[in-house]
Amino acid sequence: MKKKDSFFESLVVGRSVFAKAMARQADTRCHYGRLLTGQSRPKTDRFKPMQGKKFHHRTLLSSPCHLNFLANRLHVLFNPLVLNQQTLGRAANFSGVGLHSGNRVSMTILPAPANSGVRFRRVDLEGKPEIEARVENVSETNRSTTLAKGNVKIHTVEHVLAALAGFGIDNAIIELDSNEPPIADGSSREFSKIIQGAGIVPQAEKREAFTPSEPIEMESGETLMILFPADSFKITCTSAGKGGRFTQFYSTEVTPKTWDQELSHARTFCFFEEIELLIKNNLIKGGGLENAIVIRDDAVLTTEPLRYPEEFVRHKMLDIVGDLSLVGKPIRGHLIAVKPGHATNCEFAKLIVAQMNKPLRAAQAFGPPPAEQKNDAERTALLQKLQGSAELDVKQVMQVLPHRYPFLLIDGVSKVEGNKVTAFKNVTINEPYFQGHFPGHPIMPGVLQLEAIAQTAGILMLRRVENLGQIAYFIAAEEVKWRKPVLPGDVLIIEVELTKVRGKLGKARGVCKVDDEIVSEAEITFMIRSESE
Repeated sequence: MKKKDSFFESLVVGRSVFAKAMARQADTRCHYGRLLTGQSRPKTDRFKPMQGKKFHHRTLLSSPCHLNFLANRLHVLFNPLVLNQQTLGRAANFSGVGLHSGNRVSMTILPAPANSGVRFRRVDLEGKPEIEARVENVSETNRSTTLAKGNVKIHTVEHVLAALAGFGIDNAIIELDSNEPPIADGSSREFSKIIQGAGIVPQAEKREAFTPSEPIEMESGETLMILFPADSFKITCTSAGKGGRFTQFYSTEVTPKTWDQELSHARTFCFFEEIELLIKNNLIKGGGLENAIVIRDDAVLTTEPLRYPEEFVRHKMLDIVGDLSLVGKPIRGHLIAVKPGHATNCEFAKLIVAQMNKPLRAAQAFGPPPAEQKNDAERTALLQKLQGSAELDVKQVMQVLPHRYPFLLIDGVSKVEGNKVTAFKNVTINEPYFQGHFPGHPIMPGVLQLEAIAQTAGILMLRRVENLGQIAYFIAAEEVKWRKPVLPGDVLIIEVELTKVRGKLGKARGVCKVDDEIVSEAEITFMIRSESE
């Protein structure tokens, strides 16, 4: 037999270097795994050495179609380093209750076309609205990750997203008939099972992974996250409760094999003293010891023994896999995380997206004239602020909006979070409009409060990655109400929430407040267009 023929035959027998290379580089998880890892052959071995038969390996490995055949026959799970995108072989179904909502829910994960990414579809709502699994759609991170688009929300998305990312699935549609995927047993184990049952098939289009061009670092309170460039995705994580309780450490490269064996079974957990607050916040309605571990003092309350010695930190890593999948591409890097959580995971994902989109077109979308543009490093730092929740001072606002005195009606941004942004305007007696509105009785014109809402919405639109390089044109206002006069010395707080985006049209709702009282409000409509249109 020729060298190459015997080389492939060793895959079937499971004892050669090729089997080891497959385990290392493709991270296969075969139904007959012991054969492929060189262990003793089970008595029920179906694969027998070929006797006098030529195996045409060149034909079998020549196309994605044949790779699909091989995957289906051997139940192979390809790793994130494969060259082509992947989706499911068929629909996968699972039903249960939502952890926080407590609602009964049926979930179906469907195959999706190449380059379509992962998205959720609410089949219980009119029009079956969809939300892309992208970090710009994150609206809440309190004990879980919530995606929102307009008034449509999907809660606790991280566990099912982690299962898809762990197996290297690029494209899928997740249909739900409620607002939250089922919690199952609190891990991703059941989701991994249905994905394996559906099979994973390669697609013709190439996969584009992200490798950081330089380390990405974020520090927030006790949390530290750093991503270094690497050839594969690796997570090194330390978790700890208050006072260092149950401090755990674990490190692993994330491949389909390690995902399935080392991370996917780790269950969610909480400390006993947190339960009352969670219930008061209308959370964990579907929670119980059948789907979560409770830590009380030094005792671990669970319906079964811990699945891993470091189950708590491994679940934190599971959450990281799910939350960072929101960047939209496989990551090739070594992530070091200390005391991570959903909020910091998602903020870090935004920093990854910011570097991913270099060189930036963002400054051109709402930016100042070219003579005043900053260099790439400064603009990158600015977009990182917008992708996070950091404050913007007036100079940074002027790097984002094209408006200038006397028509710049925002002095700073205090918070950017999900589909919401909060800005402020210090109203002084020196404002030029007070000279005529009205002499002796200065009042800020209501139409300028409306303009302040529109400018604040512009800040919010820049934050959405799909609108980079575009301009938002203010085209309509509805439900406009002016409730109280705004006087010199007032601090105008402008709060805006994006409520709807359809094609190039979008809507937002804004309110202006003084001393926590609403002074004006409106719903505005805008159109997204490029400068050349």
